[in-house]
Order: sequence, then structure tokens, then C-alpha cells
Amino acid sequence: MTVRTTGFVAKSCASLLVGGLLALLTPTAAVAAPEYATSEAGNPFVDGWYADPDTEIYDGRYWVYPTTSKSYAEQTRLDAFSSTDMVNWTKHPDVLTTADIPWAEYALWAPAPVQRNGKYYLYFAANDIQSDSEPGGIGVAVADRPEGPYEDALGKPLISRFHNGAQPIDQDVFIDDDGQAYMYYGGWHHANVVKLNPDMTSLGTFADGSTYKEITPENYTEGSFMFKRNGTYYLMWSEGGWTGPDYSVSYAMSDSPTGPFRKIDRVLAQDPAVARGSGHHSVVNVPGTDVWYIVYHRRPLSETDGNHRQLAYDRLHFNADGTIRRVRMQVKDNFADRNALGWKTYGGTWSAGDGSYRVGRSQGGKALLDTDFADFTQDADVTVTSGAGDAGLAFRVTRPSVGWDSYSGYYAGISPDGRVLLGRANDDWTPLGTARMPIAPGSTHRLRVSAVGSSIKVYVDDMTTPKISVTDGTYRSGANGVRVFDAAASFDDVAVSPAP
Repeated sequence: MTVRTTGFVAKSCASLLVGGLLALLTPTAAVAAPEYATSEAGNPFVDGWYADPDTEIYDGRYWVYPTTSKSYAEQTRLDAFSSTDMVNWTKHPDVLTTADIPWAEYALWAPAPVQRNGKYYLYFAANDIQSDSEPGGIGVAVADRPEGPYEDALGKPLISRFHNGAQPIDQDVFIDDDGQAYMYYGGWHHANVVKLNPDMTSLGTFADGSTYKEITPENYTEGSFMFKRNGTYYLMWSEGGWTGPDYSVSYAMSDSPTGPFRKIDRVLAQDPAVARGSGHHSVVNVPGTDVWYIVYHRRPLSETDGNHRQLAYDRLHFNADGTIRRVRMQVKDNFADRNALGWKTYGGTWSAGDGSYRVGRSQGGKALLDTDFADFTQDADVTVTSGAGDAGLAFRVTRPSVGWDSYSGYYAGISPDGRVLLGRANDDWTPLGTARMPIAPGSTHRLRVSAVGSSIKVYVDDMTTPKISVTDGTYRSGANGVRVFDAAASFDDVAVSPAP
């Protein structure tokens, strides 16, 4: 759904492109070069229900164009988000709506942005047609700015029929080093590639005179995506049902933009501890580097509505032979974006800002992530800012509600009176261990919990020798988060990772 060239997925301007595109596009501002393990300020990285994100880089800004994930009839508008650092995002609402497209009524899906000829193009699917007798398909809109407003370029779909069995949805645009533009698209388990003419609004033909070339790889469902790295073409796609937990991303490699494409591996799938339904993605490359990210949607563990999808990104790594390593969805939040998206609070007054997550003095306020880890390591910087009590990490939590010990699970904390404590809650409190160490009021300490089976270890600052080590197998899995008891506190650099 974007234009990509060798070594770069950011491909909208000359400073980001190589080869034949240098003569086609205009210069742009330098773009920041973030190198993160994941969205360090937390996933989801923007607020709201969104899906099918596609990425671009325009004038030194990263842009994400997603589907608005609402009920079928409500999918009539597209928003965009932009950022200079992939941390702080600005929302650009209604960059394209069905009011701007005379033939589109609903199911406005999978926007695919690209810049060429001094214009910004946004390809989209509309109406979710089920046969050739219905109006709809893949269209193209054009604007003078990345944020639009975009206007329908043709007054009709660019592709309005089924060819080779492929439903005309989920388009992706790729411009090769020689300047030739291709569109990859298709649903209903069939994928096609077509050539785009230089005007970007009409289709060309292949050497054999055909217009639609089928390239369907094994287990293809929908969501085509193409990029190029070190001379190799990577076709990626989504498998499984979009409302189910088995939605995932696989890929193939080829020395030609038209294949053949043979499936190599699945690279992104659900993680029962983090999120389900991870798929329909794009890939972004930090210009001038070999740093790559996969940007995708996923469904929180506690959500059952198919449209409750959120945007996330994680690092994409390559092996020495060019194959892609499997992606593990990571859980981190350094609150650098001044929000706490993905967190749910139970008691206390919580706020995110100045690079930390703060809570006023509370008798038992807690904030939890929608996770379900069994064996893991959980870290956070913890500061008790006032009060006589303690603050720390909650884990393996179920049944959370407002109240002192109104949950089932564990808690490890530190107190300015020099205590490290570990206990178990189940609407009451069972101490499991304590230790003494210097903890000055207002001082920040790195707190870690390692839980593997019934073994639970608590570390403070020194990550080699636990302050507390106990055996307790009462609770085996649950949510991770932070908590206070009779204290106010701030938390930073939260991370949860599965045990090796």
C-alpha cells in the first residue's frame, strides 16, 4: 500500500529514494532516525479503533493511514496520523470520506498512500463488492498535501471487477527502482499484480499484453504488501479470518516484482499473552539505515468485538540470508508520548506526562495492561512521591476492581521506610516475603519481578541477587501492571517480557 524502493520503504521524495526515482520526485526534509525495539511509548501508539495501517514518509514526517474500524455501514471516513519521531502522533481527521467519492457508500478500507508527480495519491477500496454486478472496488484519490483533503481522481473505480478470482480490495502500491509502479491487491484468497501508468490513475499492460497477473502464494487471504531490500522483493500478506485469533502475516521472496512468490514463513501471529488477530500490516524503513518496523493492527485480549482493533508496531529483523525473523510482540511503555493508551485503572487518580505515569495518594489504586502472562520478567522504575505506604508491580492479576485488595494476584512493592515486600491478594492480603534496604523518600528504584511457574523473585536495583525469593503457585497467569498502597507514586520504563 506504499511505494517502496531498495533499502527504503519511505519512498515519497528524492532524499529517500535511489535509482530511477531520483529524477521523478522532489526533495524533502531529513527524517528522524528512531531505533526502537518496539513502540517504546506503548502499543497501541494512537487512540481509537483502527485497522489495516499503511505507512509513508513525507517531508520528514512518518505518516500512517489506517481503516477506521467501525461497523460496516460506519466505515465512511479515513483518518491519518503523522509523527517526526514515531512517538508523538498528530491526528488528521477525515482525510477522505465517502462524501468525496460519488460511487462509494461504505466499507472504505485499506488506504494506500504514495507521492508522485508533485501530487499525493491515496488508493482505497469501497463497498466490499461481492460480484461484478455491484458498484465498487478499488479507487484512487488525489490531494496537494499529505493530510488532504483528497478528491476522487476518476469518478469511478480504477478496478471494479473480479479478475482471477481476486476481490478488488486491500491494494498496495510499490514503485521499483526503474520508476515502474505496481499495484498488488486482492481478497477471497486470490492476489493479483497490475502495472500503474505514470499518471498513477490508469493501468498498464505486461509484455504478454495482459493487465492482471495472478501471483497468489500459499495460504493467501488478503492484505498484500510489497517492499524491496538489497535487490530482493518481499511480498507479504495476511492469512486467516480477520475477526479470529488466527489472523497473521506471512511472506515470500523473489528476484522479480511479479514473482513467482513461494511462501517462506509466518512472521507475525497472535500472542495469547499480549494480543490476538495481528495482521493486515505495512513495513517502514528508517531512511539511510537498515532499521525496519512492521506496523499492523491487533485486537486486545479482553475485546470480543471484531472491529475493536488497534494500531501497533514492532521491530522487524532480517537474517544474514535476507529471510525475516519471526516477530514477537513486545510490551513496553516509557510514557514519552504523555499518554497511557492501553492501560486501565482501578481506583486512584492517574495521569501520564513528563515521561512518567503518576497516581495520587490512594489506598489501593492500580493500573493494568491487557496482558495474560504466565512466566515472565516485569520491570519498572518506581518512585514513592508521598505517603507512608508503598508502590510497585502487580502481576498475574485477575478479577480487578476498585478497592485495597480487590483483585486476585500478586504485588511486589517498595516503601520509603526501607521495606521491600511481596504478597498475594484475593480480596484480602497474604504476606509472602519482606526485605530491608535503604529507600529514601522520593528516590527512584528499578523494581523487577521474575515469575516462572511457582518461583517468584523480586529484585530492586541489583538485578543479579533477588531481595525476595519465594515459592507460591496460587496464581499462574494474569494481567501485569502497577499499584500503590497508602501512597502517591510515579512509574516509568515499564516492560514485560516472557521468560526465556
